[in-house]
Amino acid sequence: MTIRYLVDTNILSEPIKPNPNPKVMQYLEQERYQIATASVVWHELLFGCQRLPLSRRRSQIEAYFQDLQLSGLLILPYTQPAAEWHAKERVRLAALGQTPAFADGMIAAIAYQHELVLVTRNVNDFIGFSGLQMENWFE
Repeated sequence: MTIRYLVDTNILSEPIKPNPNPKVMQYLEQERYQIATASVVWHELLFGCQRLPLSRRRSQIEAYFQDLQLSGLLILPYTQPAAEWHAKERVRLAALGQTPAFADGMIAAIAYQHELVLVTRNVNDFIGFSGLQMENWFE
């Protein structure tokens, strides 16, 4: 199958919540062979986990991350073409008085460069980026 979606942190972390959103869980199962994530998202997930004290919860989250890797989740890097698109978009958005978070710009650039639909709950964080396709699986 072809990769179609780039999932953001809030989508990929949904399964480890105490009460995960059923719609998101259904999409993750249904589209499991068509999703990838960004190296920036992977960093955000690991950073959040590693800040937790050693505990049963942290061990569960680490096991989930290991399962993601073993299942073959594709983690896409922030490449030179992505950086170039990101820089142009930052200049354009700054001229409009918009300053999206740098990490969000990196995620958007990775999705854009790979022609993937960015799946996020935080659509407003990415709305200013040109040519970026988005979906919110929470709706």
